[in-house]
Amino acid sequence: MGAKKLYRVREGRKVCGVCLGVAEYLNVDVTLVRVLWAVATVCGASIGFWAYLFFAIALPDKEG
Repeated sequence: MGAKKLYRVREGRKVCGVCLGVAEYLNVDVTLVRVLWAVATVCGASIGFWAYLFFAIALPDKEG
């Protein structure tokens, strides 16, 4: 079994594919990740926005 890697996913993404990549990595539903990320953005002094921006820049695209 190979090591899990965190990627941005192009297929099925809404904006940059960060939430979909995190959902695949954690093996949870992407809707849950998107809702939690939105709550972190609205209620968390915009920490969700800055985290999303960081991951959108830092994470590589998933191959294939």
